[in-house]
Amino acid sequence: MAKGMRDIKREIKSKQNTKQITKAMEMVAASRLRKAQEAAQAARPYAEKLKEVVASIAAGTRDVKHPMLESRPVKKTGYLVITSDRGLAGGYNANILRKVTQTIRENHKSSDEYVLFVIGRKGRDYFRRRNMPIVEEVTGLPDAPSFADIKSVAYSAVQKFSEGAYDELYLYYNEFVNAITQVPTALRLLPLEEVGGNAAVTSYEYEPSPEGVLEVLLPKYAETLIYSAVLDGKASEFGARMTAMGSATKNATKIINQLTLTYNRARQAAITQEISEIVAGANAQS
Repeated sequence: MAKGMRDIKREIKSKQNTKQITKAMEMVAASRLRKAQEAAQAARPYAEKLKEVVASIAAGTRDVKHPMLESRPVKKTGYLVITSDRGLAGGYNANILRKVTQTIRENHKSSDEYVLFVIGRKGRDYFRRRNMPIVEEVTGLPDAPSFADIKSVAYSAVQKFSEGAYDELYLYYNEFVNAITQVPTALRLLPLEEVGGNAAVTSYEYEPSPEGVLEVLLPKYAETLIYSAVLDGKASEFGARMTAMGSATKNATKIINQLTLTYNRARQAAITQEISEIVAGANAQS
Protein backbone atom coordinates (compact mmCIF):
# COMPACT_ATOMS: atom_id res chain seq x y z
CA MET A 1 0.00 0.00 0.00
CA ALA A 2 2.84 2.40 0.91
CA LYS A 3 4.49 1.81 -2.46
CA GLY A 4 1.19 2.43 -4.19
CA MET A 5 0.79 5.72 -2.34
CA ARG A 6 4.28 6.80 -3.34
CA ASP A 7 3.48 6.04 -6.97
CA ILE A 8 0.24 8.03 -6.78
CA LYS A 9 2.02 10.98 -5.16
CA ARG A 10 4.70 10.88 -7.85
CA GLU A 11 2.04 10.83 -10.57
CA ILE A 12 0.24 13.80 -8.99
CA LYS A 13 3.49 15.76 -9.03
CA SER A 14 4.06 14.85 -12.68
CA LYS A 15 0.56 16.00 -13.67
CA GLN A 16 1.01 19.24 -11.73
CA ASN A 17 4.21 19.96 -13.67
CA THR A 18 2.41 19.23 -16.94
CA LYS A 19 -0.43 21.54 -15.92
CA GLN A 20 2.01 24.37 -15.25
CA ILE A 21 3.50 23.95 -18.73
CA THR A 22 0.15 23.81 -20.55
CA LYS A 23 -1.14 26.82 -18.60
CA ALA A 24 1.95 28.82 -19.51
CA MET A 25 1.61 27.82 -23.18
CA GLU A 26 -2.06 28.82 -23.13
CA MET A 27 -1.20 32.28 -21.79
CA VAL A 28 1.62 32.77 -24.31
CA ALA A 29 -0.66 31.73 -27.19
CA ALA A 30 -3.38 34.10 -25.96
CA SER A 31 -0.90 36.97 -25.91
CA ARG A 32 0.38 36.21 -29.41
CA LEU A 33 -3.13 35.65 -30.72
CA ARG A 34 -4.12 39.26 -30.11
CA LYS A 35 -1.18 40.57 -32.16
CA ALA A 36 -1.68 38.00 -34.93
CA GLN A 37 -5.40 38.77 -35.11
CA GLU A 38 -4.71 42.49 -35.41
CA ALA A 39 -2.17 41.86 -38.19
CA ALA A 40 -4.60 39.64 -40.12
CA GLN A 41 -7.38 42.19 -39.85
CA ALA A 42 -5.08 45.06 -40.81
CA ALA A 43 -4.01 43.28 -44.02
CA ARG A 44 -7.55 42.76 -45.31
CA PRO A 45 -8.37 46.38 -46.29
CA TYR A 46 -5.21 46.54 -48.42
CA ALA A 47 -6.07 43.29 -50.18
CA GLU A 48 -9.66 44.45 -50.75
CA LYS A 49 -8.56 47.79 -52.19
CA LEU A 50 -6.03 46.13 -54.46
CA LYS A 51 -8.75 43.76 -55.64
CA GLU A 52 -11.02 46.74 -56.33
CA VAL A 53 -8.40 48.46 -58.46
CA VAL A 54 -7.50 45.28 -60.36
CA ALA A 55 -11.18 44.46 -60.93
CA SER A 56 -11.86 47.97 -62.18
CA ILE A 57 -9.03 47.82 -64.69
CA ALA A 58 -10.00 44.32 -65.84
CA ALA A 59 -13.64 45.36 -66.24
CA GLY A 60 -12.70 48.50 -68.16
CA THR A 61 -10.29 46.78 -70.55
CA ARG A 62 -12.11 43.69 -71.76
CA ASP A 63 -9.59 43.03 -74.53
CA VAL A 64 -6.63 42.82 -72.13
CA LYS A 65 -4.65 39.58 -72.32
CA HIS A 66 -2.68 38.22 -69.40
CA PRO A 67 -1.77 34.61 -68.52
CA MET A 68 -3.03 35.10 -64.96
CA LEU A 69 -6.54 35.90 -66.27
CA GLU A 70 -6.85 33.14 -68.83
CA SER A 71 -8.14 29.65 -68.13
CA ARG A 72 -6.48 26.80 -69.98
CA PRO A 73 -6.90 23.02 -70.09
CA VAL A 74 -5.72 21.63 -66.75
CA LYS A 75 -2.88 19.18 -67.18
CA LYS A 76 -1.02 19.99 -63.98
CA THR A 77 -2.06 21.66 -60.71
CA GLY A 78 -0.13 23.60 -58.09
CA TYR A 79 -1.00 23.59 -54.39
CA LEU A 80 0.30 26.12 -51.89
CA VAL A 81 -0.28 24.76 -48.37
CA ILE A 82 0.13 26.83 -45.20
CA THR A 83 0.86 24.98 -41.93
CA SER A 84 2.76 25.71 -38.73
CA ASP A 85 6.32 24.93 -37.64
CA ARG A 86 5.27 23.59 -34.25
CA GLY A 87 2.60 21.21 -33.01
CA LEU A 88 0.49 21.21 -29.85
CA ALA A 89 -2.21 23.15 -31.71
CA GLY A 90 -5.08 20.68 -31.72
CA GLY A 91 -6.30 19.82 -35.21
CA TYR A 92 -4.83 22.94 -36.85
CA ASN A 93 -2.35 21.11 -39.08
CA ALA A 94 -4.16 17.79 -39.35
CA ASN A 95 -7.36 19.35 -40.70
CA ILE A 96 -5.73 21.29 -43.54
CA LEU A 97 -3.34 18.45 -44.47
CA ARG A 98 -6.22 15.98 -44.54
CA LYS A 99 -8.20 18.31 -46.79
CA VAL A 100 -5.44 18.83 -49.36
CA THR A 101 -4.46 15.13 -49.32
CA GLN A 102 -8.04 14.09 -50.01
CA THR A 103 -8.24 16.54 -52.92
CA ILE A 104 -5.00 15.24 -54.42
CA ARG A 105 -6.11 11.62 -54.14
CA GLU A 106 -9.44 12.37 -55.78
CA ASN A 107 -8.10 14.49 -58.65
CA HIS A 108 -4.69 13.04 -59.51
CA LYS A 109 -3.56 9.59 -60.50
CA SER A 110 0.18 10.23 -60.21
CA SER A 111 2.62 12.70 -58.70
CA ASP A 112 3.39 14.03 -62.19
CA GLU A 113 0.02 15.79 -62.25
CA TYR A 114 0.66 18.21 -59.36
CA VAL A 115 3.31 20.12 -57.41
CA LEU A 116 3.40 21.48 -53.87
CA PHE A 117 4.56 24.73 -52.32
CA VAL A 118 4.68 24.41 -48.54
CA ILE A 119 4.88 26.98 -45.77
CA GLY A 120 5.55 25.46 -42.35
CA ARG A 121 7.67 22.58 -41.06
CA LYS A 122 4.69 20.37 -40.21
CA GLY A 123 3.43 20.41 -43.79
CA ARG A 124 6.89 19.93 -45.24
CA ASP A 125 7.59 16.88 -43.07
CA TYR A 126 4.15 15.43 -43.80
CA PHE A 127 4.58 15.60 -47.57
CA ARG A 128 8.21 14.46 -47.45
CA ARG A 129 7.27 11.28 -45.57
CA ARG A 130 4.82 10.48 -48.37
CA ASN A 131 7.29 11.31 -51.18
CA MET A 132 5.00 13.99 -52.59
CA PRO A 133 6.60 16.52 -54.99
CA ILE A 134 7.57 19.68 -53.08
CA VAL A 135 8.84 22.43 -55.38
CA GLU A 136 9.62 25.03 -52.75
CA GLU A 137 9.29 25.36 -48.98
CA VAL A 138 9.52 28.03 -46.29
CA THR A 139 9.99 27.16 -42.61
CA GLY A 140 10.88 29.03 -39.46
CA LEU A 141 8.46 31.92 -39.88
CA PRO A 142 8.42 34.37 -36.95
CA ASP A 143 5.28 34.89 -34.88
CA ALA A 144 4.63 38.13 -36.77
CA PRO A 145 5.73 37.34 -40.36
CA SER A 146 6.42 40.10 -42.84
CA PHE A 147 5.88 39.83 -46.56
CA ALA A 148 9.65 39.45 -47.02
CA ASP A 149 9.52 36.18 -45.04
CA ILE A 150 7.27 34.49 -47.63
CA LYS A 151 8.12 36.55 -50.70
CA SER A 152 10.25 33.85 -52.32
CA VAL A 153 7.60 31.13 -52.24
CA ALA A 154 4.79 33.55 -53.17
CA TYR A 155 6.73 34.93 -56.13
CA SER A 156 7.78 31.47 -57.27
CA ALA A 157 4.24 30.08 -57.10
CA VAL A 158 2.80 32.96 -59.14
CA GLN A 159 5.70 33.12 -61.61
CA LYS A 160 5.63 29.41 -62.39
CA PHE A 161 1.93 29.64 -63.21
CA SER A 162 2.60 32.54 -65.59
CA GLU A 163 5.34 30.48 -67.22
CA GLY A 164 2.97 27.55 -67.73
CA ALA A 165 4.57 25.13 -65.28
CA TYR A 166 1.02 24.26 -64.16
CA ASP A 167 -2.44 25.37 -65.23
CA GLU A 168 -4.09 26.30 -61.93
CA LEU A 169 -2.94 27.14 -58.41
CA TYR A 170 -4.87 26.44 -55.20
CA LEU A 171 -4.23 27.99 -51.82
CA TYR A 172 -4.92 25.88 -48.70
CA TYR A 173 -4.94 27.56 -45.30
CA ASN A 174 -6.92 27.90 -42.06
CA GLU A 175 -9.20 30.92 -42.15
CA PHE A 176 -9.38 32.65 -38.78
CA VAL A 177 -12.91 33.18 -37.45
CA ASN A 178 -12.26 33.43 -33.72
CA ALA A 179 -10.11 31.82 -31.04
CA ILE A 180 -12.25 28.68 -31.05
CA THR A 181 -13.09 28.40 -34.75
CA GLN A 182 -10.59 28.04 -37.60
CA VAL A 183 -11.95 26.91 -40.96
CA PRO A 184 -9.78 24.81 -43.34
CA THR A 185 -10.15 26.73 -46.60
CA ALA A 186 -9.33 25.95 -50.23
CA LEU A 187 -9.10 28.94 -52.58
CA ARG A 188 -8.41 28.81 -56.29
CA LEU A 189 -5.79 31.52 -56.54
CA LEU A 190 -4.95 31.30 -60.23
CA PRO A 191 -6.21 31.95 -62.82
CA LEU A 192 -7.91 35.12 -61.60
CA GLU A 193 -10.79 34.87 -64.04
CA GLU A 194 -13.38 36.26 -61.61
CA VAL A 195 -11.46 39.42 -60.72
CA GLY A 196 -13.22 41.66 -63.18
CA GLY A 197 -16.49 39.73 -63.37
CA ASN A 198 -19.20 42.19 -62.34
CA ALA A 199 -17.02 44.95 -60.97
CA ALA A 200 -18.06 48.55 -61.40
CA VAL A 201 -15.62 50.57 -63.47
CA THR A 202 -14.08 53.35 -61.37
CA SER A 203 -12.59 56.34 -63.11
CA TYR A 204 -8.82 56.12 -62.63
CA GLU A 205 -6.00 57.68 -64.62
CA TYR A 206 -3.19 55.24 -65.35
CA GLU A 207 0.39 55.80 -66.41
CA PRO A 208 1.62 54.52 -68.80
CA SER A 209 -1.58 52.54 -69.58
CA PRO A 210 -4.24 50.37 -67.89
CA GLU A 211 -2.66 47.30 -69.44
CA GLY A 212 0.78 48.22 -68.12
CA VAL A 213 -0.55 48.79 -64.62
CA LEU A 214 -2.46 45.51 -64.73
CA GLU A 215 0.72 43.72 -65.77
CA VAL A 216 2.35 44.84 -62.53
CA LEU A 217 -0.67 44.63 -60.21
CA LEU A 218 -1.89 41.12 -61.04
CA PRO A 219 1.19 39.30 -59.63
CA LYS A 220 1.18 41.68 -56.63
CA TYR A 221 -2.48 40.94 -56.01
CA ALA A 222 -1.93 37.17 -56.06
CA GLU A 223 1.08 37.52 -53.74
CA THR A 224 -0.97 39.73 -51.40
CA LEU A 225 -3.65 37.04 -51.16
CA ILE A 226 -0.96 34.53 -50.18
CA TYR A 227 0.46 36.86 -47.52
CA SER A 228 -3.02 37.57 -46.17
CA ALA A 229 -3.62 33.81 -45.91
CA VAL A 230 -0.32 33.43 -44.01
CA LEU A 231 -1.45 36.06 -41.49
CA ASP A 232 -4.81 34.32 -41.15
CA GLY A 233 -2.94 31.06 -40.65
CA LYS A 234 -0.81 32.54 -37.85
CA ALA A 235 -3.88 33.85 -36.03
CA SER A 236 -5.57 30.47 -36.49
CA GLU A 237 -2.49 28.67 -35.17
CA PHE A 238 -2.38 30.68 -31.96
CA GLY A 239 -6.14 30.37 -31.50
CA ALA A 240 -5.97 26.60 -31.96
CA ARG A 241 -2.97 26.31 -29.61
CA MET A 242 -4.65 28.44 -26.94
CA THR A 243 -7.78 26.28 -27.12
CA ALA A 244 -5.79 23.02 -27.11
CA MET A 245 -3.64 24.07 -24.16
CA GLY A 246 -6.72 25.28 -22.29
CA SER A 247 -8.33 21.87 -22.75
CA ALA A 248 -5.10 20.15 -21.68
CA THR A 249 -4.98 22.27 -18.53
CA LYS A 250 -8.57 21.38 -17.66
CA ASN A 251 -7.89 17.69 -18.26
CA ALA A 252 -4.76 17.85 -16.07
CA THR A 253 -6.79 19.47 -13.29
CA LYS A 254 -9.40 16.74 -13.55
CA ILE A 255 -6.79 13.97 -13.41
CA ILE A 256 -5.03 15.63 -10.44
CA ASN A 257 -8.33 15.78 -8.55
CA GLN A 258 -9.02 12.10 -9.26
CA LEU A 259 -5.51 11.08 -8.21
CA THR A 260 -5.73 13.20 -5.06
CA LEU A 261 -8.99 11.51 -4.14
CA THR A 262 -7.43 8.08 -4.75
CA TYR A 263 -4.38 9.06 -2.68
CA ASN A 264 -6.52 10.29 0.23
CA ARG A 265 -8.58 7.10 0.19
CA ALA A 266 -5.44 4.96 0.17
CA ARG A 267 -3.93 7.02 2.99
CA GLN A 268 -7.13 6.73 5.01
CA ALA A 269 -7.20 2.96 4.44
CA ALA A 270 -3.57 2.67 5.57
CA ILE A 271 -4.25 4.66 8.74
CA THR A 272 -7.35 2.57 9.49
CA GLN A 273 -5.35 -0.62 9.04
CA GLU A 274 -2.60 0.59 11.37
CA ILE A 275 -5.16 1.51 14.07
CA SER A 276 -6.78 -1.90 13.71
CA GLU A 277 -3.41 -3.63 14.11
CA ILE A 278 -2.62 -1.55 17.24
CA VAL A 279 -6.01 -2.32 18.77
CA ALA A 280 -5.66 -6.00 17.95
CA GLY A 281 -2.19 -6.09 19.53
CA ALA A 282 -3.42 -4.34 22.69
CA ASN A 283 -6.32 -6.77 23.01
CA ALA A 284 -3.98 -9.73 22.61
CA GLN A 285 -1.80 -8.54 25.53
CA SER A 286 -4.74 -7.94 27.92
